[in-house]
Amino acid sequence: MHIGHPWPLGASLTSRGVNFSVVAPLATRIELLLFADGEASEPARVVELDQRHRSADHWHVEVEGLGLGSCYGYRAFGPLQPGGHGFNPSKVLLDPCARAIAGWQSYQRGGAVGAAPNTGHCLKGVVTERDRFDFSHAPRPRHSWQKSVIYELHVGGFTQGPGCPVPAQLHGSLLGLIPTIPYLKDLGITTIELLPVMAFDPNDAPAGRHNYWGYSPLSWMAPHPNYLVGDDPLCGRDQVRQLVTACHRAGIEVLLDVVYNHTTEGNQDGPTLSWRGFCDRLYYQQSAKGDYQDVSGCGNTIAANRPLVRRLILESLRCWATELGIDGFRFDLGIALSRGDNLAPLDAPPLFEEMEADPDLGDLKLISEPWDCGGLYRLADFPARRVATWNGRFRDDLRRVWKGDEKTCWTM
Repeated sequence: MHIGHPWPLGASLTSRGVNFSVVAPLATRIELLLFADGEASEPARVVELDQRHRSADHWHVEVEGLGLGSCYGYRAFGPLQPGGHGFNPSKVLLDPCARAIAGWQSYQRGGAVGAAPNTGHCLKGVVTERDRFDFSHAPRPRHSWQKSVIYELHVGGFTQGPGCPVPAQLHGSLLGLIPTIPYLKDLGITTIELLPVMAFDPNDAPAGRHNYWGYSPLSWMAPHPNYLVGDDPLCGRDQVRQLVTACHRAGIEVLLDVVYNHTTEGNQDGPTLSWRGFCDRLYYQQSAKGDYQDVSGCGNTIAANRPLVRRLILESLRCWATELGIDGFRFDLGIALSRGDNLAPLDAPPLFEEMEADPDLGDLKLISEPWDCGGLYRLADFPARRVATWNGRFRDDLRRVWKGDEKTCWTM
């Protein structure tokens, strides 16, 4: 075991094994838990990280002998503050930078609530490669905005059902989109926009129901397991690359609908799965009393104005854009990412400024919803130069016309 390095974040392969790095500014110590496999109920090894393994807000260690497919999690120790804020070392935490996830068969959302240990029901990060997408064999189509026709679709629903040309073994999957490319080309579209495909919690739904749409992120790096073919979490990234490659070669861009405004952890009474356990006060907007401030309608709001949070979001965007080949992003409730402390609207939100200045992101197609659930609506005056906006009111009016709603008509 070696001290390791604070960068890159997450788990990365080295010549000796794997380097682990995670942000936990207020923690007093961290445990890295190494599991034999994704469904193991207890760690095979616990690696304790003390102050020697700390660089400012980052905790890091390099473990020899590990490689691709290694499964891991964390425990974070520190003060528990009034109102339940702070650290809960009974919970095994998912690395926010994990690019693959295991443990779905034994995962229980309820196990992450309260004080009881969740070791037997937790999700684990999986060590993956971090190779760059091969743009030399499948270059970005780069359609101009003026000639772009974007088709929004749900991966699960679009790839199954009556008349769908997708083989049964590919129903509901990212790979299942590949046989639909000729149909999409015939429609005349230039771009597809995938509703959320980042891993989300299927159990984050009313009792007895299943989360279908995916607006409940559990990870900003890993593909959702239900959209993959097979049970090997290491195959997920390659399946994304296969889809993007096929689309690029057909002249179709691939955009993602991304949810950075909130997470599946809900309000302070929700489960401790990842972000909350590492630093509740860092990731979520809260009042001086510690009450969660919510303009997402989902219990919490990400504090995208803070440097460490922005760094994680930018790392996620680069992961999908440079490693997996994605051509752009549509930001769900994107204006919420422009709010500062106490939800004050910012005219120069740092996240969008850094995004636009990033050479890997600045020339991608970037689109935002200009509203949030707190009443902020900035359409023509969206506070970012290179970010397009969805005109929701125009969309709704046009839909009413196409439906033939009463008192709507075409004018010449």
